[in-house]
Amino acid sequence: MRSFRVTHLASLFAIAGIACTSGSLLAAPASPADPTGKEILKHAIAVPTVEGRGKVKELANYFATILRAAGYKDSEMVWTPIGETGILTVTLKGRDANAKPILVNGHMDVVEAKAEDWTRDPFTPVEEGGYIFGRGSEDNKYDVSLIVATMAKLKRENYVPRQDLVMLLTGDEETHMRTAAAAAKTWRNAEMFINGDGGGGLLDEQGQPAMYLLQAGEKTYADFTVTLTDPGGHSSAPTATNPIYRMGHVLARLDAYKFPPMQNELTRASLAVAAESFGAEVGTSIRAFLANPRDNAAADRISTLPELIGQVRTTCVATMMSGGHALNALPQRASININCRIFPGVSVDSVKAELTKVIADPSAKIETVDQPTSSDASPLRPDVVKAVTAAVLSGICTKKRFNLYIRGFFLNQLHYNCGAKILVIEPILYFLKLLFASVFCVASYNRRL
Repeated sequence: MRSFRVTHLASLFAIAGIACTSGSLLAAPASPADPTGKEILKHAIAVPTVEGRGKVKELANYFATILRAAGYKDSEMVWTPIGETGILTVTLKGRDANAKPILVNGHMDVVEAKAEDWTRDPFTPVEEGGYIFGRGSEDNKYDVSLIVATMAKLKRENYVPRQDLVMLLTGDEETHMRTAAAAAKTWRNAEMFINGDGGGGLLDEQGQPAMYLLQAGEKTYADFTVTLTDPGGHSSAPTATNPIYRMGHVLARLDAYKFPPMQNELTRASLAVAAESFGAEVGTSIRAFLANPRDNAAADRISTLPELIGQVRTTCVATMMSGGHALNALPQRASININCRIFPGVSVDSVKAELTKVIADPSAKIETVDQPTSSDASPLRPDVVKAVTAAVLSGICTKKRFNLYIRGFFLNQLHYNCGAKILVIEPILYFLKLLFASVFCVASYNRRL
């Protein structure tokens, strides 16, 4: 099986950047008012934007300071508070006021991290061996920092796109996603939504470019709680209705169950190329599954690979549990949380109904957490795919085959030969300019992030 170096996806990201060979787009020397993307990232990591600390606005203010120094007016930067968090919206005005805007999105919040569980303080950025370590260094502060740096660069260069380019940074993606829901209502008629929290370049074990990911669809995120109750009693008189034991049976049934395999246009295209990229054994299983979508055995073999399991079926897994109230008392309650990633096009309610069948305990109380919304995969736009392809090829110099991987499917295999080695592929600036059909440059790397 072909292996890929994806360590940067686990709370660290390789240090790289963007510069341009065109004279008009050369990066100016860094200054306090013009920090590099790496400096922005380090500062962002140090702000603990976790639920309950009220720090998202502090980070948004830091980003606004950078963008204000680049030339954005206060009227072009809007902070929308929602509870303890909020949304930062920054607009680069376009030439055509009637054209629908293009949105570039990321999220400023991160998952809580306990210092005692980390080798390093999670909120003290550490640069070591070509990587930056810290909570959010990949998800999602790396992408957000690069987006902020790019928005600032475009403004300093007096770049004017055809339609408005809107940076939309939300503040609770890792928890309740109320900011994203509010933003979706406000910007539902936008021309395009570009999600910075998806895609990116992967290197193989030799440090060479292996594939570039572009997200074209996303599985629905949904949590369900399962609760069992009992009158309880003294631990000296055990009963047959102990909710912890009953929950153990529920967990065993959930562990043994697999949702049925599924395919769609995106995953079929993806797996067709993956069959050529992951070695003979995996390739045989993939081809068998493509030939027969009901081949559960082949789907199960594919699902053993973390890179591919998300393309095969809906997945649900127990992530938290609690129960009991005293060491010497029979428990009166036991509960678990089930986290599901639902295949595009499948409704949340249908997954809940399936879980109810699997749990097979009429006394279990099964509840949906918050209000998850399901959606289909986005249709592929040839102009977007063309722009991404050109942007990736502009920055990749490799003697190896390179896969352009649309998250959810491989688009095609690309060959590009100029012999140079790079660290990370993230040509957002070039991509945006291609997308706007304006003057663009060739991206190069290892200069400024």
